[in-house]
Amino acid sequence: MKALPNILTSARLIIALFMFVALAAAAGGVPWLSDQLSVDQQMSLQRWAFRAFVIAAVTDFFDGWLARKLDAVSVWGAILDPIGDKILVCGALLGLMALGPNPLVILPSGLILFREFAVSALREVGAGRGVKLPVTLLAKWKTTLQLVAIGAEMILASWSAFHLPTASSVVTPATYATHGLLWLAAVVTLITGAQYWEAARKALV
Repeated sequence: MKALPNILTSARLIIALFMFVALAAAAGGVPWLSDQLSVDQQMSLQRWAFRAFVIAAVTDFFDGWLARKLDAVSVWGAILDPIGDKILVCGALLGLMALGPNPLVILPSGLILFREFAVSALREVGAGRGVKLPVTLLAKWKTTLQLVAIGAEMILASWSAFHLPTASSVVTPATYATHGLLWLAAVVTLITGAQYWEAARKALV
């Protein structure tokens, strides 16, 4: 039972990979496979990608909760969990951008990706010098906000695939709310990145 949290985290990595490939294939980005897909199959892949994203996001909560509940917190799990989060978030954002360029999505997505890679580099440098950068409470909320915002963006990008109402009275407010949520996630992401940067600077200088 104590291996269950790490199994869930590992599953998140696999599910995230499937999600990204499904989005890329639906967007025409997978050689040979994309050429064989009908429009209905592309839409089906978009729906499956969203379901995979939701399942992977749920495991992000349960693996940590189970690790504490079962007293199964491990060094491997502590390393694997943030990697799983970043692969899920980055894979979803890249998949979204593959579905179609949208200026209101590209910039906040790029800022989020920049922060994730920068913090990963800081952690690696810090670990090499024996400096730990613990996850802050705001960073935990940041991950939740990212997942909710990205999930909403996936629905918006696959609106027709889910056969949702096409009336402007529905689409317009949904569009503004979804993009606003992603921008909010990007701002919080940058704030937490600045916090990690300052903590690393003080510890390493």
